[in-house]
Amino acid sequence: MNDGLVERPDGKQSCWWHGDLDEYRIYHDTEWGRPVIDDTRLFEKVCLEGFQSGLSWLTILRKREGFRAAFAGFDIDKVAAFTDADIERCVNDASIVRHRGKIKSTINNAKRAQELQKEFGSLATYFWAFEPSSQERPAKVTKDAIPGFTETSTKISKDLKKRGWSFVGPTTVYAFMQAMGLVNDHLEGCCCRQEIEEIRNDFKRPI
Repeated sequence: MNDGLVERPDGKQSCWWHGDLDEYRIYHDTEWGRPVIDDTRLFEKVCLEGFQSGLSWLTILRKREGFRAAFAGFDIDKVAAFTDADIERCVNDASIVRHRGKIKSTINNAKRAQELQKEFGSLATYFWAFEPSSQERPAKVTKDAIPGFTETSTKISKDLKKRGWSFVGPTTVYAFMQAMGLVNDHLEGCCCRQEIEEIRNDFKRPI
């Protein structure tokens, strides 16, 4: 390992954390860090990061299709309309993490997401307004340089909590930022880093 890089069986170097597990490597290569502006995907990810709290992302990733089925594809309006019967259905659904508090939080957060959409036009407009400047980013992205949370993730967390969101602590929010491309935390030397840098350079931010 060199600064968090590992060499894979295909000879490529990449971030260490996928452990060369198939589903984790595919997620690393095709999703993680790529800019997202679709509100459904943003809502899904912030909810799943909340469910991950205390667990591994691999656990959530392996249950993602179950979560999508249980939560109507993370359609914000549909989840916001969930009833007590839906809560009980989810609590008894073995294909997801059956944590009552997090299930209720997802429904609450859908209602709060509707409010953000009404105020800002989209979740994307809200979240991308917080994209950190280069001054907040490490000069070189290595394993040791990646923080658990940042000034920006703390700012987002505080603002979301003020707006009534739950399970959105600074660490959860930073994981969301990493996954949704608000930052590029693929390590220097990772086979995906330069591609994502180029995508980010061409990416049209929502306004």
